Amino acid sequence: MRLGLINSAWVQTGRPTTYGLQKTKEIGFDYVDIFADPLDIDIRERRLVKDECDRLQLPIVSICCVAVGLIDFNPSVQRFHLDRVRAYLDLAYEYEAENLLLVLGEYIWNREVIGPQEQWQWAVQNCRKLAEYAAELDLKIALELEPFPLSLLNSVDRMLRFVEDVDHPALGANLDISHLVLAGESPEQIRRLKDRAIHVHISDCDGKVHGDLPPGRGVIDFEPYLREIAALDIDAALSIELEYSPEPDQIEQWVLEAFQETDRLMRSAGLREGRGS
Repeated sequence: MRLGLINSAWVQTGRPTTYGLQKTKEIGFDYVDIFADPLDIDIRERRLVKDECDRLQLPIVSICCVAVGLIDFNPSVQRFHLDRVRAYLDLAYEYEAENLLLVLGEYIWNREVIGPQEQWQWAVQNCRKLAEYAAELDLKIALELEPFPLSLLNSVDRMLRFVEDVDHPALGANLDISHLVLAGESPEQIRRLKDRAIHVHISDCDGKVHGDLPPGRGVIDFEPYLREIAALDIDAALSIELEYSPEPDQIEQWVLEAFQETDRLMRSAGLREGRGS
């Protein structure tokens, strides 16, 4: 299994985008995931990312997108976010990526003013439209499980139900180990996502609060989860997701530490045989 990094890990450096891409390659990652909004970056930055990744021979596997407006109660907001996510899919196609990592967001007003089933149906309908467009581009959409009380997809049960309701081969699940732990999902629950999981995220946490720490800095026992992922026998990539380092001037060491420990864990689980750290 390939090991990659979401490039937002380098935001704290205050350096140009190329710096983070170069360091990602230098450390030894197989690929990079890009966190960038196509509506916010200009054409020069848009091309710079692809040109630099090509120069470094650093493939782009996934583009990360948060689109909470897909479940907004205003039709105009839903339409805007459908167009916005299509722009993300266009960017993924341009970058020769494999998938779009999509975060749907949360129910509004404590699930009281608007029935939660209505928001669920808006999400299903909109994601089916997006999956159809993704398929036209030979791309897939990987849905993020968010471990928060009001998140639309906050458990394996809900993820499975949602993917089945959308019922499109271009739409599947992202396995985020930290999120699974915070949602109280055991490693064995991963088996239920066989033939549904298409991408993987890894990070650590304190077991209580969302953290995105380098593996080894928190409390997660990764090995059972990685063994279950290995048993799925899927052609997926595993991306390290990091939040801000408490020592911004040491961010390179922060990323290197995450790479080395994740590489060790993956090799121990048989996911990265023959690869050194």
